[in-house]
Amino acid sequence: MAPVTRLGPGVYAVARGEEDEAGHNLVYVAGPPGNTWAFSNGRVFRTIEPGRPGEHTARPHVPGSVQLLTSPMPATIVKVLATPGQTVTAGDTLVIVEAMKMELSVRAPFDGVVKAVHCREKEIVQPEQTLVELES
Repeated sequence: MAPVTRLGPGVYAVARGEEDEAGHNLVYVAGPPGNTWAFSNGRVFRTIEPGRPGEHTARPHVPGSVQLLTSPMPATIVKVLATPGQTVTAGDTLVIVEAMKMELSVRAPFDGVVKAVHCREKEIVQPEQTLVELES
């Protein structure tokens, strides 16, 4: 088990794992028990009690398919960096959202081409709302 340090409300530093550009492994956590969201290094993790609305199974990426990149939690769009037709590399920041006074980057999970962008700056989005369509 990795040591975890609470940095503030909903913000934690984890001692092992992938580090961000500043050498930190920060994890942001939000939501009530049984419907919790965690966000770290451009990836979203969610726990949902069985049988709750919104329960879904994560699907692995299939080469040649389009993957929908969604909002990790209720948030405001701060910056849209992706444009339709843009070629991106895994890890590139496509959209920056703000939730609970924290900026979170939505990153490309694989190399691909931006098929469509479904958000604009200053827009308020809901959890699992599609922000970008990415094609490999």
